[in-house]
Formats: sequence, C-alpha cells, structure tokens
Amino acid sequence: MPTDESDRRRHPRIPVRLPVRVSTIDPETDPWTGRPFFRASREWCGNVSRGGVHLLTQEPYAPGRRLLLEMKLPDGTAIEALGRVRWATRVVTSLDRAVDDAGIGIEFLGAAPRELEALERFLRATAA
Repeated sequence: MPTDESDRRRHPRIPVRLPVRVSTIDPETDPWTGRPFFRASREWCGNVSRGGVHLLTQEPYAPGRRLLLEMKLPDGTAIEALGRVRWATRVVTSLDRAVDDAGIGIEFLGAAPRELEALERFLRATAA
C-alpha cells in the first residue's frame, strides 16, 4: 500500500508561481458585529494539477470552505474555477524567517470546459 503522498494523487503536480485571486462564496460572520461578510485576497500558486491547486498563504481558509479562484496562465488565458479547501497548513514563525510550508490545498469542483482544456494544455506543455 503506497505511503508516499505523491503516490496517492490522481493528477501530477506542476510547480508554478502564478498570482491567484481567491474569493469566498459563502459568507462568514463577523464575531463582533454579527454581520455577514465575504473575503477576497490575492495569493500565490505553489503548484497546480488538473485536480486542484496549492496556494501559498499565511491566512488559510478552513477545510471544506468553497472558494472562487481566478488566475491567468503565462499565455494570458484566464481560468476561473470553483474549488473546495481540502487541507490547510498554518505555520507559526518569527518575523525574520521565511515560511514556505503555510498554505492550502484546493480541489477543483468545476470550471468551464474550455478553461479546463487550456489548463490541461498548459500542464502538458510545462511537464514536457
């Protein structure tokens, strides 16, 4: 039985640094006012596959949270996908030390077929 994390993945991961705009779909509740609000941020992609993306962030979203992801591939193709946080890693560190491990793994739930085709072309070209 495989114990290595990469052996359990359905899709190969391609390391890439791309900016990604992340927006919450379901509202959160402000603990002070009780009012609903949505979050939006710009994060960086650490790797991507046909099945999802790893985002590098110091403010991880909780597993199960649904998000809207918007990113542009190096050729300018825009990808917009609905995703769900599968896991989150929060790393506590001092200000003088860089952290590469903090982030979230997002599983793609859906995207337009033409955008998924563009992503697959990018992945094939990058892996070659």
